[in-house]
Amino acid sequence: MSDAVRLSWAELNRIGTRDRNQDRIGAATNGALACFVVADGAGGHQGGETAAQLVVDAVLAAFRRAPANSAASLAAYVDAASSAVAGARAADPVLREMSSTVALLVVDQAAASASWAHLGDSRIYLLREGAVHAVSRDHSLARQLIDAGYAPAAEDVRSHPRRHVLLAAIGAENGIAADISHAGVPLLAGDALLLCSDGLWQYLDDAAILAALPTSGRSEDWLDGMCAAAEREARRQAGDGRGDLPPRDDYSAYAIRVHAPAQRQDQPREAP
Repeated sequence: MSDAVRLSWAELNRIGTRDRNQDRIGAATNGALACFVVADGAGGHQGGETAAQLVVDAVLAAFRRAPANSAASLAAYVDAASSAVAGARAADPVLREMSSTVALLVVDQAAASASWAHLGDSRIYLLREGAVHAVSRDHSLARQLIDAGYAPAAEDVRSHPRRHVLLAAIGAENGIAADISHAGVPLLAGDALLLCSDGLWQYLDDAAILAALPTSGRSEDWLDGMCAAAEREARRQAGDGRGDLPPRDDYSAYAIRVHAPAQRQDQPREAP
């Protein structure tokens, strides 16, 4: 049995250069269990933010009713989100096109174990011993084309012209089920976990995510470092080293550090 661990985390939910923020995040704890959700909405003037909020609220409500760290529990949390969005779409014609990604993580600190689920292109990463592991795989047209050999294997999804075309999301599943880890993954002190929307990861490759990880162990420092690196890359891509930030999507994240139980826990960072 793995030794217990303790989590610290920082959170971020920021509007990009749009007039509305369509990302939502949320977290809840129950004893040794911690649940984190990132949702990126789409569809109509109010649809995106409504869908994302419904996803976060439904997942956290389901977790609070039946807190657990298992494939069955994660499937139930995702089903609750799908039902909430489907019900709202059916009840209001204005919202009939809305949908949202979901990236969902549950950690059992007593058992030092994590499980996750996702649908869409919000991502989950595990960092361990100097390596970055993308444990989620985008449900996007770009990812499918690259995997099927219709684009060079070396091509990065970040630069693919069809990157923003999703094949599935909560509310627009298209017969695609959420990917769910079917066995708890053991966690080790020193590990780090990142949940984020595409507004952040599109400007961060694995090297940048790893380079931002501080030796201090502070989750807030890691998140600040990633945001600074993403802003530099956004400016580089726009050819704008100065002045206003170029057009950018909303961006949200949970940056989570895994500590030995005796280590002091950071205080969670408040979302702006």
